[in-house]
Amino acid sequence: MKAQEIEFSPIGIIHSPFREKEGMPLQSVRSQEAGILEVFREYELGLQDIEGFTHLIILYYFHREPETGLLVQSCLEESVHHGVFATRSPKRPNHIGISTVELIGREGNLLRVSGIDVLDGTPLLDIKPYVPRIDDRAEARSGWLQHLW
Repeated sequence: MKAQEIEFSPIGIIHSPFREKEGMPLQSVRSQEAGILEVFREYELGLQDIEGFTHLIILYYFHREPETGLLVQSCLEESVHHGVFATRSPKRPNHIGISTVELIGREGNLLRVSGIDVLDGTPLLDIKPYVPRIDDRAEARSGWLQHLW
C-alpha cells in the first residue's frame, strides 16, 4: 500500500528569541523564555475562549532541519542511537515538533507564551489546549529515558 501524501499549511508563525539552534533549550519544560504565537488573521476566530487555559500544546514544522533519519543520536545520550520515534529529535520524516507552553495572555491574534523552545520564524501548524484531566498520565513510563530521572 502506498503512503498517502498529506499537505499542511501553517496557521501562524512562532516568534522566539532563538535565532540559532545553539543555546536553545532542549524542551519547553526547561525554558523560561517568552515568545509570541502569531496566528494568521484568517484563523483568529479559532482563538475564541483560549484565554481560559493556562497551557497550550503547539505543533510546528522544523523548518530549518534538513536531515531525517530512522536511527538518531539523543542529545541526552550522545553515544547511543535510538529509533527516531522513541526520541524528540527534529530529524523526523515529517519534521513535526510539539511543545507545551504557558499562555501568558492574548492580544487579538497574538498569544504571548512562556517556555518557548523553538527557533524564531518557525511555522505554527496547530494549537490545542492542555487539559490536565486528559493529558496527564501519572502511570506513563519513559522508556529508555527512565534511568535519567
